[in-house]
Amino acid sequence: MHPPSRQRARLGGRASLVTSALVLGVLYAGSPLVTPLYPLYQRAFGLSELTVTLIYAAYVIGNLGALFAFGRASDRAGRRFVSLFVLAVAIVSTLLFLFATHPAWLYVARAASGLAIGVGAATATAWIAELHPSNDKAAPSRLAAAVNLVGLAAGALVAGLLAQFAPWPLRTVFVVYGLVIVGTAALTVFARETVDQPKHRLADLSIEPRIGVPSRLWFPFIAPAVTAFATFALLGFYAALLPNLLANSMHQHSPALSGAVVAELFAVSTVTVLVTGALAARAAMSTGLWLLPPSLALLLWAQIDQSMTWLVAATALCGIATALGFRGSLQEVNGMAPAGQRAELLSAYLLCCYTGNSLPAVGVALLSRSVGHLWANVTFAAVSVVLALIALTVSGRHMQRAA
Repeated sequence: MHPPSRQRARLGGRASLVTSALVLGVLYAGSPLVTPLYPLYQRAFGLSELTVTLIYAAYVIGNLGALFAFGRASDRAGRRFVSLFVLAVAIVSTLLFLFATHPAWLYVARAASGLAIGVGAATATAWIAELHPSNDKAAPSRLAAAVNLVGLAAGALVAGLLAQFAPWPLRTVFVVYGLVIVGTAALTVFARETVDQPKHRLADLSIEPRIGVPSRLWFPFIAPAVTAFATFALLGFYAALLPNLLANSMHQHSPALSGAVVAELFAVSTVTVLVTGALAARAAMSTGLWLLPPSLALLLWAQIDQSMTWLVAATALCGIATALGFRGSLQEVNGMAPAGQRAELLSAYLLCCYTGNSLPAVGVALLSRSVGHLWANVTFAAVSVVLALIALTVSGRHMQRAA
């Protein structure tokens, strides 16, 4: 028999599933929230492009903290409890952005946001899988991926529109987002817990990191790991550097436009995930890798030609490539992971995702200071193409060995 507090919190399965999906979507909406605001912060605080990119990279520090210290916390403490905790951290991050008077506030706010999303994504994704009524194991994964991408698209689009058309562009968006978080937390209080006998004492929680790749899986792990790094590098490029690309190459300074282009990337990715469910994991991963070179070529051509039309086309192709690369590589890792070492292998995979999301963007920002924006982006594209070819080659060799 369940404790009375748990009985009072219990909602229907469908309502709890919707709530868990809402937690995931709302948390991810906070990730691109500041992308359209970067040029405004540059003017308000006198920041360089490199400083803006480092502020973006602080988000990944929070992600890594989540991965190393708190990735498995909800297995012990419960999905609902940890979800409420990360929503509280997201509120703190939002308040830091709202009242920021110095660039240091932005670093702390981004790191807190990364921590909330890193822990919350793992928690909400597991919660969705446990609440989903389908016997098809892939259905909860597709739902989580779609909610993830919808949240990213909505966050970028709404932030850009509010920054462009609402008063106090560096404040209004965070007031609105804070209210959404509070509403989500209110629903979460009443959602169904799926962890039996959750423990809330710190001594009962395991925070020891579990990251590793079994020796026999090193070779097959290379292709999805490199795919994840290259895929998230492209996402990081859009999230951190797109506003500067628009301003420097196309003389477009509209926050709404920046938000709309980033939202297009995630919206196309969402549709791609939904319509390619029948595509096998390796086929999805390989298709995403083959699409990376033309995606990057279109992106460079848009910059050279200073054409918004080409940028829209490039963004759509990038959205397809990243969606297939991410979904396929994640499914490959899930498929090869031994039951007793799944957490370690997935953590190693996520480490590739997070480093890919930040390091290349910082590298481009540093390089652009000496060779200019165009050649820095050309270098980024060339390295990404090399990584895609490495992943395709290793994947092909692995298939030959398996055969």
